[in-house]
Amino acid sequence: MRSSYVKHLFELNLATVFISTSGALGKFIDMPTPVIIWWRSALAILFLYGFIRFRKIKLTLYSRREAIVILISGLLTGVHWITYFYALKLSNVAIGMLSLFCYPVITALLEPIFVKIKLDVIHILLGIMVLFGIFLLVPDFSLESSHVQGILFGLVSAIFYALRILISKQLVVKYNGTLLMFYQLIILSVVLIPALVFMDTSGIRSEWPFVFVLALVTTALGHTMLVHSLKHFSGSTASIISSAQPVFGIIIAYFFLNEIPTKHTLLGGLIIFLTVIIESVRSRKTKVT
Repeated sequence: MRSSYVKHLFELNLATVFISTSGALGKFIDMPTPVIIWWRSALAILFLYGFIRFRKIKLTLYSRREAIVILISGLLTGVHWITYFYALKLSNVAIGMLSLFCYPVITALLEPIFVKIKLDVIHILLGIMVLFGIFLLVPDFSLESSHVQGILFGLVSAIFYALRILISKQLVVKYNGTLLMFYQLIILSVVLIPALVFMDTSGIRSEWPFVFVLALVTTALGHTMLVHSLKHFSGSTASIISSAQPVFGIIIAYFFLNEIPTKHTLLGGLIIFLTVIIESVRSRKTKVT
């Protein structure tokens, strides 16, 4: 039991690192946001389809209701990604990623509505710690600052991210995580086809290596592993553990974009890491006992 738990916990944290690359890539890639998301989805579909064929995963959907849930989760994923990338474009990697990470609190509050469980006070307390860490990391709350716009987009993204996790949680017991991500991306790529008609797509000629990494590492690997981890952790637990994403994202942005974190950033990151450690130990005890 313990070795199995450690394996699942490692996979969840590795997924967190992979997804963390979205901050620097989303800020750096010079294309309209909906176009970036379309290419990200379209390329990831190819990667996932190859994996599905290799693992001989069945593409069957067992009911119309489940197909509708997958459709909704795909649309939620699209809104989450688009608003998140707008947050990155308007501010910086630190603000964009950290404003998004109000979603553990939102997830903890909403999970009892989706699943027949009681609201866990510990999750609320840990969520408040995450919010305090985010407060320390965000440098400017001036209403005239573009950073505030980035924060607002990040908060909207957080709401849709939480909803996507909770809805996907209903499906992971029955479906393979890779299959779910595959169908969600198909839905998203179809919905965003108009962006290819009305927006400039020429940037892909110079940006394709970075879009390729975004599609493979961040999307095909990171998000699929995150969805798969929901089989072994509650939505709240997965959300709180993955709160390390901003810290990893800031480190990546430092090397990739030369964005230097402040002392407040380091302190806020330390608080976020503390919540990850607490939840990791707490959830492990729950699994073992």
